[in-house]
Amino acid sequence: MLDDSNLIKEQYFLEVSSPGIERVLRKNKHLKANIGKEININLFKSIDNEKQITGILNKFDESKIYIEKENKIIELDRSNITLIKLKYDW
Repeated sequence: MLDDSNLIKEQYFLEVSSPGIERVLRKNKHLKANIGKEININLFKSIDNEKQITGILNKFDESKIYIEKENKIIELDRSNITLIKLKYDW
């Protein structure tokens, strides 16, 4: 349809992509949709000598993310989080 409509006058390449199975969770709606799923969280400052924490997303609010790891709830400041991604075991 793009070729037929001749909207783009120059040669082009059309790329289609998706956020992927291990997508980055940036917005509250992404977090809400993934409560109960396993996530990886990267941190600015380490906690217990760890800069990456993996656990089950339990809940969140504007300032905190709560994950379950080894039957404990861990509270993380959102200001210390650099990246949150879904975890998938290949």
